[in-house]
Amino acid sequence: MSYILCDKVRSLEPYEPVSGTYNIRLDANESCFSLSDEIKEEIVRAIDGIQFNRYPDSTASELINVFADYYGLSPDFVTAGNGSDELISLIIYTMIDDNGKVLTVSPDFSMYGFYALTGGHKVITVENNNDLTLNVDAIIKKADEENVALIIFSNPCNPTGSGASREEIRRLITSVNAMVVLDEAYMDFWDQSLLSEVSRYDNLIILKTASKAVGSAAIRLGFAVANKTITKALRSVKAPYNVNSISQAVGTVIYKNKEILEKNRKSLILLTNSLYNELTAINERYSADLTIYPTCTNFVYIKTDMAREITSFFADNSIAVRNFKDGHIRISTGTEQENEILLNTLERFFKTKIPTEQ
Repeated sequence: MSYILCDKVRSLEPYEPVSGTYNIRLDANESCFSLSDEIKEEIVRAIDGIQFNRYPDSTASELINVFADYYGLSPDFVTAGNGSDELISLIIYTMIDDNGKVLTVSPDFSMYGFYALTGGHKVITVENNNDLTLNVDAIIKKADEENVALIIFSNPCNPTGSGASREEIRRLITSVNAMVVLDEAYMDFWDQSLLSEVSRYDNLIILKTASKAVGSAAIRLGFAVANKTITKALRSVKAPYNVNSISQAVGTVIYKNKEILEKNRKSLILLTNSLYNELTAINERYSADLTIYPTCTNFVYIKTDMAREITSFFADNSIAVRNFKDGHIRISTGTEQENEILLNTLERFFKTKIPTEQ
């Protein structure tokens, strides 16, 4: 008798990021800034001190301490993970009962629903408002009606770039009988974080990542921040050596360099605002009928009937952006030079499609 894959994985497709080689990569919301030579030199020294024949520190204590110091937190509230993805799956697989329902919103990061489904949970989805903002009232109502065990969403939202205020998120947390997992991967670009309040709630976990504003996607570091009770539970169910020694050493160096991180963070905000304004100007100049959504992040989300054509034109010019195949494009900010090339390329596209009046 042959083995047959179980139902929950039989029809799944692998995650497919943009592949290929491009001169400009603006598709994955990474930081456009690489690490400085100064930080790289520190990293080399840190790696040189690693005992490669030994397991990593199971508690990632030094890394957690510098992360907590960077955000002004107590280390007692922090769990380190092998990227936010590990923490998302860990929370969904272990922090609610096997038959617990998981509520996600749409559009949002697709991996929330993926991990819930592979964990054997029923997924309840609430649509965002027409302007793509979070529909807090609908979430609260649906969570109550369906007796949801866990609610997970990003704020600011990936892929829309929209953000919900602290007041709205507080109202959500205190109105539901469910664990709320608040992914603040992009909150470094906005000012509505609840990190400083996390210990006040018995049903809140906040996720952070080193892959965006910190500019360290390569080392796969994520962090879960929660009160002491939840943190103890997370540390108990995670794998003993889940964050390798190299990532711990590199991450520790990076988070110690507060001034450089802060400079890059502010630069990314300015670059994104400039990109948004220039895209808006092109849209008006060519009457291109693009819907360009306001953003609280390091990327811009666009609705257009020409999404596939625009994405292909960019690719032909060695520029990668994210096409969601539903009439939306997401463009991460690049450097000033990269943004200029992208904008000039978009202008050339519209000159062939929508000539301006002479």
